[in-house]
Amino acid sequence: MRRTSSTVPFGYKLDASGEYLEPLPDELKELQEIVEAVRKGWYGLREGADILTATTGRYISHTGLRKIMHERLGNKP
Repeated sequence: MRRTSSTVPFGYKLDASGEYLEPLPDELKELQEIVEAVRKGWYGLREGADILTATTGRYISHTGLRKIMHERLGNKP
């Protein structure tokens, strides 16, 4: 995937050239699990973001998680 902004999305890293994004399967798997748990009401957005930060070691805010969820579900934030 080609880089389109200055921010590297959660679940991806820059390749050696700095022009393309490489997926990080472990982060994407954790993200998918948390998105499903929040959607089902098991966790709130803040708690889900805190769990993702703790399990992956990469920071994500509750608003960042909310934005990802809205993009995946086809709704606008």
